[in-house]
Amino acid sequence: MSQLRSILPFYRPYRAPLAWGIGLVVVAQAFALASPWFVKLAIDGLADPDVGRQRIALYAALIVATALLAGAARYGMRELLNGVSRRMEVDLRNAFFRHLLRLDASFYDRTRTGDLMSRATNDTQAVRQAAGPAVMYSVNTLVGFVLGLSAMLWISPTLTVFVMIPMLLLPPLVIGFGRVISRRFESIQEHFSTLSTMVQENLSGVRIVRAYVQESDQARRFGRLNDEYRERNLRLARVSALFHPLLQLLSGTALVLVLWFGGREVMAGRISVGDLVAFFFYLNLLIWPMIALGWVVNLFQRGAASMGRLNRIFETRPAIAAPRDPAPVRSLRGDIEFRGVSFAYPGAGRTVLEDVSFRARPGERVAVVGPTGSGKSTLVSLLARVHDVSRGEILIDGVPLGRYDPADLRSVIGMVPQDPFLFSETIQDNIKLGLAERAFPSPADVTAVEDPDEAVVEASVVEAAKVAQLHDSILGFPRSYDTMLGERGINLSGGQKQRATLARAVARDPKILVLDDALSAVDTHTEARILDDLGSVMGGRTSFIISHRVSAVMGADQILVLDEGRIVERGTHARLLAAGGTYATLLRRQVLEAEIRQEDVPAATAGD
Repeated sequence: MSQLRSILPFYRPYRAPLAWGIGLVVVAQAFALASPWFVKLAIDGLADPDVGRQRIALYAALIVATALLAGAARYGMRELLNGVSRRMEVDLRNAFFRHLLRLDASFYDRTRTGDLMSRATNDTQAVRQAAGPAVMYSVNTLVGFVLGLSAMLWISPTLTVFVMIPMLLLPPLVIGFGRVISRRFESIQEHFSTLSTMVQENLSGVRIVRAYVQESDQARRFGRLNDEYRERNLRLARVSALFHPLLQLLSGTALVLVLWFGGREVMAGRISVGDLVAFFFYLNLLIWPMIALGWVVNLFQRGAASMGRLNRIFETRPAIAAPRDPAPVRSLRGDIEFRGVSFAYPGAGRTVLEDVSFRARPGERVAVVGPTGSGKSTLVSLLARVHDVSRGEILIDGVPLGRYDPADLRSVIGMVPQDPFLFSETIQDNIKLGLAERAFPSPADVTAVEDPDEAVVEASVVEAAKVAQLHDSILGFPRSYDTMLGERGINLSGGQKQRATLARAVARDPKILVLDDALSAVDTHTEARILDDLGSVMGGRTSFIISHRVSAVMGADQILVLDEGRIVERGTHARLLAAGGTYATLLRRQVLEAEIRQEDVPAATAGD
């Protein structure tokens, strides 16, 4: 239950409605407990020889009035307290999502997406139940118990003592069942994370599942996980099913005691019939809080289990944090230097980069080539502080990379990843993703593209699309730049996805441009046109080009050849070719492959 303390700060913005809601809980209980007292007065009044219709009507009116006022107060308390809990749920989910965005790549390497989705949905919902309904019913139970018990003691202290004997068994019963419920609910939530992960992976990789005809196998695996989820829920249901009948048994025992001992008290003349009837009413009003106590404890236990799961994420701190006094990036020139950089992924035994040293001067175009697994992508990811180096240091403009705020640093780097990712938004929104922080464009910054709908688009977006050789393709789409993309841009070809991510990087006008094998899905002719247009874009900014194609890096100012994490060659295209080393071997191999492909095309045509 201590885990729920961390939800307290989320109450602060809603202290006023929370206080009013709790006040209405007290008012509702007070009016509810006044009604049995008027029933007692009415019943006892019937024995008065002077009783008349007017007095009975007055009692009836008072009973109706207290019921209406209690109902109004209950509506108000539910509206306020449940409303507060809904707002807190939104705040908690927002805080959780913001925290996820701050965490570094190593966290996502070891955490399943389905698990995070479960925490962001099911667990925040369980915490809401504890923060709102559970608090409301806790106050309701406490106030009802105190006022009801006081009224019962007023009527007959002796009878109250007899009735409370079975009630003393409630606290240990509730605590014991609460612990079991908490353990079983947490087990359900953990398994739901596994279930969510499988669904998410199968939906994301549905084309692979179909290509390998694994639909039946995946359905069987899901069925087994779903069966286990059902069994864990049934185990919880069995505990809850036993819990509530035991509460009912105790309350039924109390009613029998009231009937037996209360009847004897009436016959002895120590209490009136009206007192006994009112006592029954008060006991019934007291029993409901006792039964609700079990439900409230259940909600608190579930909420505590879920808040504990959320806290384990909240307590995770990003391995890459901003320094207290970060260096400014506005006047960054792009003078980049690697000094003896080595790197190994956390938890992995193999060193990916080993003693890498080089310097890229402002405005230089640096190419990185090498066989698969040589560390090319890792090298450029260190620039954006996706990971920090294991040994050595990286400097930009003579300042160690750790002195820069990671967010500020990434805002001046245009990264085109090896695996293009697009959001389920319009093409325009995807390209201008990095421009979100800019002020709303003036009329001079927008242009109308020549499509039937004459969509108005930022000029920088159109220019970036032209550089990426994507503009003409976009004009052929149903709604031009306002065409909605499917999940991960599924309605675009591989080459179009890469060009869209390239346009996104170009549009933000970065000071450092990184192309991580960004043109592998386009043909060599389109690649040549893109690189030609990028020539003007790369002017005045430091650029890194990673490519398997030597044709893409021939014009670079310096070429770094990586092999097993080390720089084995460096220089211009001409010098490396003359050296006859690894770079020259790569070029000869690619030329040979191209010649073989060209020979295969006529042969295949002749065979047809």
